[in-house]
Amino acid sequence: MSDQLNLFKKNRATSANIPLAEQVRPTTIDEILGQDELLKKDSLLRTMISTDNYHSFIMWGPPGSGKTTIARLIETSTKHRFVQFSAVLSSIKDVRKVMKESEYHLPGFDGNTIIFIDEIHRFNKSQQDAFLPFVESGAITLIGATTENPSFEVIPALLSRSHVFVLNQLSDDTIEQILTRALEKLETERQLGENAILYLAAQSGGDARKALNNLEIILNNTKAHGMINKEIIKGILAKKMLFYDKGGEEHFNIISALHKSLRGSDPQAGLYWLARMLEAGEDPLYIVRRLVRFASEDIGLADPNALVQAIAVKDVAHFLGMPECNNAIAQLVVYLATAPKSNSLYIAYKKAAETAQKTGHLGVPMHIRNAPTSLMKEVGYGKNYQYDYGHSNHYYYQNYFPEEMREQIFYKPSQFGFEKDVKKRLDWWKKLRDNQDD
Repeated sequence: MSDQLNLFKKNRATSANIPLAEQVRPTTIDEILGQDELLKKDSLLRTMISTDNYHSFIMWGPPGSGKTTIARLIETSTKHRFVQFSAVLSSIKDVRKVMKESEYHLPGFDGNTIIFIDEIHRFNKSQQDAFLPFVESGAITLIGATTENPSFEVIPALLSRSHVFVLNQLSDDTIEQILTRALEKLETERQLGENAILYLAAQSGGDARKALNNLEIILNNTKAHGMINKEIIKGILAKKMLFYDKGGEEHFNIISALHKSLRGSDPQAGLYWLARMLEAGEDPLYIVRRLVRFASEDIGLADPNALVQAIAVKDVAHFLGMPECNNAIAQLVVYLATAPKSNSLYIAYKKAAETAQKTGHLGVPMHIRNAPTSLMKEVGYGKNYQYDYGHSNHYYYQNYFPEEMREQIFYKPSQFGFEKDVKKRLDWWKKLRDNQDD
């Protein structure tokens, strides 16, 4: 039995124009692709589904990885009462109403109620608290789906009573299989070249729903016959992005404009591009994620407080949401735009990563290895290590790189902001090193 509180479910039942992603959605466990480990024989989740014996659990995974598909599969196969909430559309009043009804469907009578909450991370703490006594009493079995880390987005009391299943992002190969299967189910005369399918898969970012939506757009905007190649798809998707993007502009161009305005120390332009995104309905957390990256990539140690400010605004965006968080994000944009700029850390890590990829097989020098056991000490672990605090100036030069490679200089501080002080310290330590008696 299914009792849905999801508008999309109701629309799907009455509309003849069913989206392609719904038409080809898997209806059996074996049709679900890309989650082999999670759904392998005798796995916990597969056993729950096959025996119709459920314990509360949360599915955590990126968009389009199969969370809703698994929930729909449970809905169609279970004998229990099944209720679906959308955390975007449902209120605390809806929650309490269904919780009250669930008391009349206790085990041993009509069977308990399975509650599926899509995007559970969007429910606030008081809404999540409303489920807790019913989970504890056994009146409901809670199934949640989230793209966010449940450790931070689900209240501890609820999380401790739920198993967490982690879904992997789908690979390009898996997306190709899903697209190929969709074309076979449609029995269309149109064909996609191999490079076309590869391109669609690569553009999906591991999101099966996005890939199928793009395929549907391609099929609706091409002739009824003939081969569809990569160039045709590129042209159609480019038009689609311009037409459907929030505010009438291409999504990634605007975030790029914001980033470059901040790098160019222009707070006025930064505020303009920020407003263009927020007023068009862009997710504020997406913007803040990019600003956190900017704080370390384009400012770094020129102003270490930039990263602190960015993380603080991330918390504000989580706590308040839109529109209340818009001023905090605007404050961060102005701060970042007017902060001293340096990409020294960005360049330093890039060089370090390239070197690490080439020299990752080299061992740690014996003198800086930890020696927690007597055997390790006997074979030379930690031998001749110099404890810096035991020397003047709390400094003693010793080699910290693998013995088989030369010492490297990755980080070169700029002359701006706090990095001027960092450079003074590095120069001082170099002087101490040069004058050190071996």
